[in-house]
Amino acid sequence: MDPLRALASLQRFGIKPGLATIGRMTASMGDPASSFPSIIVAGTNGKGSVVAMTDAALRAAGYRVGRYTSPHLRTLAERFVVNGTPITEQDLGHEAAEVQERVDALVADGTLAQPATFFEATTAIALSWFRRQAVDVALLEVGLGGRFDATNVVTPVAGAITAIGLEHQEYLGDTLELIAAEKAGVIKPGMVVVTTETRPELVAVFAKTCRVHGARLVRASAGIETVVNRDRFTTELRLTTPRQTYPSFRLGLAGAHQVPNAIGAVRLLEELADVGLPVTTDAVVRGLAGVEWPGRLDVVRVGAEGAVLFDAAHNPAAATTLAAFLRETYPEGLPLVIGAMRDKDTDGMARALLLCATHIVCTTPETPRAMPAHELAARTRRLGGAAPVTMEPNPWQAVTAAWRHADTVCVTGSIFLVGQLLATAEARGGTRKQGSG
Repeated sequence: MDPLRALASLQRFGIKPGLATIGRMTASMGDPASSFPSIIVAGTNGKGSVVAMTDAALRAAGYRVGRYTSPHLRTLAERFVVNGTPITEQDLGHEAAEVQERVDALVADGTLAQPATFFEATTAIALSWFRRQAVDVALLEVGLGGRFDATNVVTPVAGAITAIGLEHQEYLGDTLELIAAEKAGVIKPGMVVVTTETRPELVAVFAKTCRVHGARLVRASAGIETVVNRDRFTTELRLTTPRQTYPSFRLGLAGAHQVPNAIGAVRLLEELADVGLPVTTDAVVRGLAGVEWPGRLDVVRVGAEGAVLFDAAHNPAAATTLAAFLRETYPEGLPLVIGAMRDKDTDGMARALLLCATHIVCTTPETPRAMPAHELAARTRRLGGAAPVTMEPNPWQAVTAAWRHADTVCVTGSIFLVGQLLATAEARGGTRKQGSG
């Protein structure tokens, strides 16, 4: 079987939290993560943005940086990036074949009781490829939780934990404190951990874990002076930390919620000096100003058809953040195209977004995990709200239907949906609007 098809087929094994399998896999590979320092980023919302900003600043400082994130928007290669360039299909196929060969051998000799999951395999691929690419440092975004996530096989020199929200409760627990404890599982002895979380009861969870492991906790907001000027998609930030004063600069990512993410990235970058990875003030500013992270408050105009505001909000906390942005930027409201996975809190997301919508079109992202459009529409209607709710199973036809009500529509609710429609928009000649983040 083609290595990439074999890799994709591993998704049938679902999610199996635990480090035993990935630990045995990487041990058989000669522990590739020992070849470079790693930085791990956990949290519920904002972790991808913190990784993207940190990556951009480290590259601006001249480091060769590996970046592993998930899920991807359009192609699997997006998950594996070195110095801003995704892995080639040829290299990805080569790495996938090697990992599969090792897993098959480990299963055959009894070292592994079961095959690797898709995420375990992709994590092993990332670590192997980063070693082959001789990166100076690797940035790893935690997939689910932290304690038992495959990325936690590394021993990081530093890390960050972003804001905590309710997610994957069947795996992580049904309270914010329990989820925070799972995220805190990435904390290892002696490392420094920066958190953007501010709620005392959750910060206390991280502080306790740091004390137990002899790690050091940095609260990103502590001792900070900020001046923020915002105008729709533009955020100008002037920042003074306990270590440094930064000149005013425009954040490359749009939305007020990116300010705490930016502060978290800055504090993390400052702390890296203590582990042999210094980053100059100029590199920090250039990185945060130039960072790109598609699908997050991302406006694409498709010729005369209309514009689409893409945002990958896929849980209630992220939907609440999106709703705040929409109320500020589009006070009259706008049509929404929403798709979601079956395992997501669709009611919570819809409640957050109802007051921002002039019309809601429910659709079905192209993945077996998707909630059918008719079911999502029925659930959304039951919540009430003034906006009419219709359904259109075909995602692009849903966008076209929404354009009948306004020139700009918002697509949200699922990373799969955003990735699919972003690719379609670009294939139809879509261009990013200047100033959209």
